[in-house]
Formats: sequence, C-alpha cells, structure tokens
Amino acid sequence: MQLTRRKLAAVLTSGVALAQTPAAAPPPATPPRVAPPGDLLQAARDRNQANARALADEPLPMATEPAFQFKA
Repeated sequence: MQLTRRKLAAVLTSGVALAQTPAAAPPPATPPRVAPPGDLLQAARDRNQANARALADEPLPMATEPAFQFKA
C-alpha cells in the first residue's frame, strides 16, 4: 500500500480531529461547604497551639542556636 504525503497527512489529521472531540461533559460538581469564619479561626488557633506544643517537646541543643548577636 502506497500513501502519498497528502493522503498520509489527511489520515493523520482526521485521527487527531477525532481524538480532540470532547466527550460528554461531567455533571457539575456541588460547591464545597464553607465553614463559618468563627470555626475557621478556632481551627487555625487549635493548629497553632498543637504545633507550639509539638515544638516545645523537641529538645534543642545550644549548638543549633543562630550565629548572630543581638545588641541593644
């Protein structure tokens, strides 16, 4: 079977065109539930306190302190 460049291009572009046709659109997603601002604020405070407790529990040798001086 011999194909000319034009026929080959026509065959390839028709395949690409078929591959690019969009499928059926998915149903619209339900919008996410938004928590009230007070709940978000309390959740952020709880996370900060939990992180502070976790950091306080870790031992920190003096050799890891920053290498700069504070001068008043």
